[in-house]
Amino acid sequence: MGLYVETRVRAGLDTLWERTQDPAQHERWDLRFTEITYLPGEPGAEAEGEPRRFRYAVRVLPFLVVAGTGVSAGERHRAGGDRVSSLRFASPDPLSLLAEGSGYWRYVPQPDRADGIRFLTGYDYRPRWGRFGRLADRLVFRPLMGWATAWSFDRLRLWCEHGITPERARTHWQLELAARALLTALGAAVHPAALALACAAALLVPPSPRTPAARRCLRTPPEKS
Repeated sequence: MGLYVETRVRAGLDTLWERTQDPAQHERWDLRFTEITYLPGEPGAEAEGEPRRFRYAVRVLPFLVVAGTGVSAGERHRAGGDRVSSLRFASPDPLSLLAEGSGYWRYVPQPDRADGIRFLTGYDYRPRWGRFGRLADRLVFRPLMGWATAWSFDRLRLWCEHGITPERARTHWQLELAARALLTALGAAVHPAALALACAAALLVPPSPRTPAARRCLRTPPEKS
């Protein structure tokens, strides 16, 4: 089953396009990647719609980096005014659970400009490591990738709509996590009943409007997209 994430970004289409298509800006907001760089290509490869090869890397642990390569192509001018970017990716690294996959991004301006742009992605991949890999993917990796994609999309939205840089958004998120953990620890130190209330508050209190949250994104495709 493929992954799907959608958000609504109330910002200029060119701004959203640049911050998702430029590798230097993309790696700032996307939690799934530590580094993204275009690889040298043929002359004229920068033209619209022409495939561009890229390298990506993910720092799994301080001493462990998993890398792969891919091909992307973005199309700005389509009937209806929307834009699309497609990609294929693969990692030859045996330590990478993700073997190969493909996906797309769509940018769909809404008739009412106040409604912003529907920014959505759909992608899927093939895991390696045999039966163990398929089980680990279904139980752990795929849910984590879905959450990380949604969290990153909301981080991008905050940057485009409110000027909250990805670095500041990450700090807000870390501080909020620390506050929720402290609340839980204080509850545990007081009384079991207080612990239950503290856990409920830590889980149910909505995140700050300045903090990225995966829950703000749509995680299943609408009936008509």
